[in-house]
Amino acid sequence: MIRVLVVDDQALLRGSFRVLVDSEPDLTVVGEAGTGAEAVDIALEVRPDVVLMDVRMPEMDGIEATRRIGMASRVLIVTMFDLDAYVYDALRAGASGFLLKDTPPADLLAGIRVVAQGEALLAPTVTRRLIGEFARTPATPAIRGLDGVTEREREVLTLIARGLSNAEISVHLQLSLATVKTHISRLLAKLEARDRAQLVIAAYEGGLVCPAR
Repeated sequence: MIRVLVVDDQALLRGSFRVLVDSEPDLTVVGEAGTGAEAVDIALEVRPDVVLMDVRMPEMDGIEATRRIGMASRVLIVTMFDLDAYVYDALRAGASGFLLKDTPPADLLAGIRVVAQGEALLAPTVTRRLIGEFARTPATPAIRGLDGVTEREREVLTLIARGLSNAEISVHLQLSLATVKTHISRLLAKLEARDRAQLVIAAYEGGLVCPAR
C-alpha cells in the first residue's frame, strides 16, 4: 500500500485528490495539509511514501516545505503554475517529480506510483524547462562533486541526463541491465542523490552535459 499525504491550500482540491487516491486499491491518503508548515509537521510525523505538494501556499510555500521534508518522504509537486523557476527550484529542493493540476487523473495516479518506486517523474516538457533554466542560470552545485565518480559512471550519468532509460543505456554502452542498475545505485550513493531527478541536476551542474542553446 502506497501512503500519500495531500497538500494544497484549497480544501476542495484536497478533497478531490483524496477521493481520487483512495479510489485505488494500492493507494491510501494518510493525511491532509493546507499549508507548507503543516505539510512538514505531518510528513515528519507520519512518514508517507509520497507527498502531493502544491507550490503556492500561505505560511510556507511548497518548495521550502519540500526542502524541509528532505529524505523523510518523496515529493511529487502538483501545481497549476507551469513556470521554469518552479521546476528548477522544486527539483533542487529534492522533489522527485513535477505535474500540473490539469494532468489527467490516470496520469496523476501513475505518477504517484512511479515516484513511490524511487523513480523520477520528468515529463519531456518539464525536462526541457529544466534544461532551459540551466542554460540561463550560473551553476551553483547543490550536490556533492564528481571527483569520486569513475569514468564508466560518468558515462552512465551523462546518458541519464540526456533522458535515456536503463534499457537504452544498456544498449548504448553494451552493458547488462543489472550492471547499469549497479552503476546507478553507486552514483546515487556517491552523489548523495535521492533519485534520477537529482542525478540529472548533478550531471548538468558537474559540467558533464551542456544545455542546448
